[in-house]
Amino acid sequence: MLAPLVLTLTLTAQAAAPAATTVPAPESSLSSDQMSHFLETAKVVGHHGINKGITNPIRLTLSDGTVTHDAAFTYVNEHRAVMQLDSGRTELNFVDSYKYSLAAYYLAKMLALDAMMPVTVPYQYDSTPGALSWWVDVKMDEGERLKKKIEAPDQNAWGEQIYRMRVFSALIADTDRNAGNILIGPDWKLWMIDFTRAFRTWKNLEKPEMLTRCDKRLLGRLRILTADGVAEHTNNLLAPAEINALLSRRDEIVKRFDELIAEKGVGKVLY
Repeated sequence: MLAPLVLTLTLTAQAAAPAATTVPAPESSLSSDQMSHFLETAKVVGHHGINKGITNPIRLTLSDGTVTHDAAFTYVNEHRAVMQLDSGRTELNFVDSYKYSLAAYYLAKMLALDAMMPVTVPYQYDSTPGALSWWVDVKMDEGERLKKKIEAPDQNAWGEQIYRMRVFSALIADTDRNAGNILIGPDWKLWMIDFTRAFRTWKNLEKPEMLTRCDKRLLGRLRILTADGVAEHTNNLLAPAEINALLSRRDEIVKRFDELIAEKGVGKVLY
């Protein structure tokens, strides 16, 4: 039985609404490189606010003359010496930035987890820099699933996606991984969105007990992460202190799974 995911119910970037398109299922017909090119070059033909989220994202409609598709534009870039969070926790050197959503996508590509995230590119809209993400077709978010007590048809496959998300969230110290920014596609594909409050500089895992299983390929990729590699692949969006903290958490994650493997055996921990 999969342990329940600890969630804080705050609303976030993409609403659980179908994408607007003029061609059939562009998600399945376009590669990630083609999606990136579209996001970078297509013309904005419409826009409106998104009624979810605390970072005021904008839903843009883009068209290149052949494909018309929506995207979420996030531009938050807030820095505070001290921040009192809704949870009651006080955070020093608080950062809430679109740059972290970009860095998270680039890092996910390094770890072959980018299929769990919408394609995201740097973008400037109305002279404002931000991150633009492909709008994915989903049927609900995790909050709705929990509220309605809906179970995934394939519990094994769903559980493996949850485990990958937990490892990635722990690695990047994602402090806002909540029910509103975990989206579920029509085929029960899990999408992670909104990483603007990730990449904290603490070096320890907040909830190591949540890490109980891991994709063996993901664990292998974690073992070989280097500071230079992370800096290069994230386009130098992360400060040295953020990368050093990430690698310290990586060490804790690897140690955690190595200990679980020694205790329970490979088959009970890795898949």
